[in-house]
Amino acid sequence: MKYFNWINVRLVLMLALIIFLYSFTSNRNSNRKLKGATVVFVGDNNNFVKQETVNKLLIENKTDVKTIEKVELNLNRLEKSINKQEMIQKSEVFVSVDGVLKAVVVQKTPVARVFNEQGSFYIDYEGNTMPLSDNFTARVPIVLGEISTKNKTKLSNLLKTIYNDEFLKKNIIGIQIMPNDDLIMSNRNFNYQIQFGKLMNEEKKFKNYKAFFQKAILDSTLSKYKIINLKFTQQVVCTK
Repeated sequence: MKYFNWINVRLVLMLALIIFLYSFTSNRNSNRKLKGATVVFVGDNNNFVKQETVNKLLIENKTDVKTIEKVELNLNRLEKSINKQEMIQKSEVFVSVDGVLKAVVVQKTPVARVFNEQGSFYIDYEGNTMPLSDNFTARVPIVLGEISTKNKTKLSNLLKTIYNDEFLKKNIIGIQIMPNDDLIMSNRNFNYQIQFGKLMNEEKKFKNYKAFFQKAILDSTLSKYKIINLKFTQQVVCTK
C-alpha cells in the first residue's frame, strides 16, 4: 500500500514540476520582445499594396518593432486591421518560433475595370468592388455602362469565366452594357464588334466564338468582319 502511495506522490510532484516549468517558460516567452516583423505576399497579384503599408498596420505605427513585447500582441486584432485594407482579400498574422512577427497576405484579384456615372473601380474575383490603386493599374477588360442588381451576379460570373480562360483573357478587352442589358464586346487585335446579347448561355456562346475565331484566323478573314453576332447559340452570324 505504501508502495503505491509513493508512486502517486511522485506522479503528483512530477506533474507539479511540469506545470511550473511550463508556466515559467510561457511567462518568460511572452515577456520577450520581438526580433522583427515581415510581410509575405502570396499569389500572382502583389502590386496593389506596398509592403510598407501592411508593415505599418502590423506594428501599429510603432517606430521600432523590437520594442514590442509578445504579451502586448493581439494577433486577431492585427489580422482584422489588415483585412480592412480595401486591396487585401485575407491575411494571417502569427509570431514565428524565432520571435518574428509575420503577416502572410493575399491581395484581391481584379477581373474588370468599370467606368460609369459613379466613377471608376475594379470588380474583383469574388464579385465585389475594389478601388483603384495608386501603385499599379491592372490589365483587365473595361466595362462601360450601368451594372444593375439584376445583372450583377451574372456579370461577375461572366468576368470570372473570361479571366480563367487564357484565350478569352487575352482577346476580350472591353464590354459595353447596353440599356436593354445586351452586351457588346471588343477584341484586342481586330476592330469587329462582338454582339453577345443577354447574359445567358455564356458557355455555349464563348464556345461558338472560339471555334469561329480559330477557323477564321486560318482563313485570314477576321479583318473583313465588322460584327460577330453570338446571340443565336446554334450559329455565329457575321457581318462584313
